[in-house]
Amino acid sequence: MAASQGTGHRWWVLAVLGVAQLMVVLDATVVNIALPRAQLALGFSNNDRQWIVTAYALAFGALLLLGGRIGDMVGRKTTLLVGLGGFAVMSAIGGAAPGFGLLVVARAGQGVFGALLAPSLLSLLTTTFTDATERARAFAIFGAIAGGGGAIGLILGGMLTEWLSWRWCLYVNLVLAVPALVAAVKLLPGGRPERRAKLDLPGTVTVTVGLFSLVYGFAQAQTHGWSGAGTVSWLVAGVVLLFAFVVIEARVGHPLLPLRIVRDRTRSASYLSMLITGAGLFAVFLFLTYYLQTTLGYSPIRTGLAFLPMIASLATTAQLVGRVLPRTGPRPIVPLGMVLAAGGMLLFLRLGLHSGYAADVLPGLVVTGIGLGMIFAPSIQGAVSGVAPADAGVGSALVNTVQQIGGSIGTAVFSTLASTATVNYLHSHGAAAAHQAALEGYLTVFGWAALVFGVGAVVSVTMLRSGPMQAADGPVLAH
Repeated sequence: MAASQGTGHRWWVLAVLGVAQLMVVLDATVVNIALPRAQLALGFSNNDRQWIVTAYALAFGALLLLGGRIGDMVGRKTTLLVGLGGFAVMSAIGGAAPGFGLLVVARAGQGVFGALLAPSLLSLLTTTFTDATERARAFAIFGAIAGGGGAIGLILGGMLTEWLSWRWCLYVNLVLAVPALVAAVKLLPGGRPERRAKLDLPGTVTVTVGLFSLVYGFAQAQTHGWSGAGTVSWLVAGVVLLFAFVVIEARVGHPLLPLRIVRDRTRSASYLSMLITGAGLFAVFLFLTYYLQTTLGYSPIRTGLAFLPMIASLATTAQLVGRVLPRTGPRPIVPLGMVLAAGGMLLFLRLGLHSGYAADVLPGLVVTGIGLGMIFAPSIQGAVSGVAPADAGVGSALVNTVQQIGGSIGTAVFSTLASTATVNYLHSHGAAAAHQAALEGYLTVFGWAALVFGVGAVVSVTMLRSGPMQAADGPVLAH
């Protein structure tokens, strides 16, 4: 029975999937604002601090493709329920952690169960909504959550940290996961796929270690520089292993990632768009957060609330895009979104040491939000367009994987660019110009982020096909 027929409550299913997606996405940022308080409470060093964030990113990014294929093998309802339950347990352990070590283990555990959970969400969405108009609306809502969840994490993190405790930035996942788990048990049909995929062990090991090496290498670059032996060796190992993975996938009988998924122009362009957007998005969340708190002196709550207009413009635009996407396809929408996102970054170049929010910060946030709203929903739907239901799990996992890798690349590259610009300014103007030096670092990032989105506009307009997107191939399988 089709998922869409088996539930009779498609939009309630979307609500469950949306809550679960929000939990996964906001967890990448909700902890960031809590880090100073957590560091003070648990007494870990500045060098150790990055591992609270990196442990999650490493496990999540490295295991996503495996999580997607497991969903293809055992059924997506099963992986959704296990992922939700495991994520909740790890969040509870992290919130109660008495020391640094257990907190890092819990964050890595969140990443493991998030990698099982995230691919199930998008593949269930794909198989639940089969009507083109309904599917576009559903993906618009899902895309708004995927794009705005990070900003929601900043708002929520600020509120929870100031009003309750940094530990509630982890406990909050229980509030989201438990109701979603109960609703998923009742709303989603059970059963396994009629045609069960087989596990490609060589491909699984190669891509998991390769993605781990790549993400870890970028994490090393933030603290040891691009020329550090550890950085270079991990990045080279990651690239070599991923190349070997492609060779393996072209030869094995049951590949973890069937290369037919990425050979389609619309899908490959959508994956690249998500990679680029994942990198550029960190320029907004990370460095604008630094600017608001360290330069303008905003509190954590005020910083989070400052992003509300971006969330509103992103969500509104995503809904409008969802109405026209079935008729136009992604080609006229995504490139324009990239151009607008680049324009938002350029508007941030006007920021100074004493800028006002309404006149200087707000315009860039709104324009960027509109641009992101035009990118996420079409790119996410384009990434799974025409994918056979048996491959929906791994195809969906690839969307999250490229966004995660893009975010890791963006964080490492932009952090290095900001640091270099800040140090150069200090050498030229002396320590008295420390605040201006930090600002120069932020402005450098915004300029490069504009270029990244500009590249995204060229890639998407060149590669995306004209016309409406292809629906999923074949009958919708039960899950």
